[in-house]
Amino acid sequence: MSDPAVSNPLGVLWDMDGTLLDSEKLWDIPLYEYAEKLGGVLSLETRERMVGTNVPTTMRLLFADVGIEPSAEDLVDGAAWISRRTEEVFRAGLPWRPGAQEALRAVRSSGVPMALVTSTERSLTEVALDTIGRDLFDVTVCGDEVNGLNKPLPEPYLKAARLLGVDAARCVAIEDSPTGVAAAVAAGCTVLVVPCDVEVEAGERRIFRDSLVGVDLDVLKAL
Repeated sequence: MSDPAVSNPLGVLWDMDGTLLDSEKLWDIPLYEYAEKLGGVLSLETRERMVGTNVPTTMRLLFADVGIEPSAEDLVDGAAWISRRTEEVFRAGLPWRPGAQEALRAVRSSGVPMALVTSTERSLTEVALDTIGRDLFDVTVCGDEVNGLNKPLPEPYLKAARLLGVDAARCVAIEDSPTGVAAAVAAGCTVLVVPCDVEVEAGERRIFRDSLVGVDLDVLKAL
């Protein structure tokens, strides 16, 4: 039998959109609507590139896709519109990914420190936490709290580990997107990958699973 002190992760770091919540499809609504407001149509290829990124990156991709060179004011106004519309959509109801709610509570009950690490800005994350449950996380790190060093850079996961007071290399991150997985791997985490809307390539420290159904501390220790 393995020594729990050696095999237990020191922290479990959860992505939100597409991992815990089936919310990427909800983001489709404001993104496609805003592209239409600009007189264009958001392509599927560009939409897939947005998955896991932060709002500023998403806005740059959107304007480029519809063929508009935005001013700084355009980017700010667009981000504000997207944020307001997304909040409306979120408040209408956020669906869970299969097994996510049960997995969260199972891992939380084990006593391992947990963090939410999301590219979504704080104001919208707070709306989502009304559904997910704030009590489940020791810390939360949002997309507007990493000084522009967003996923796929490692800083979001490194910051979460710092706030938990643990080594990121001894943490398990749970992700669904290539952008998020790249960030977690770069931070040194072992990553449980549960793809949602976009395929994720195999690679180092990536263990794949079809869903979060049945995930608990024993599953994460086995990683």
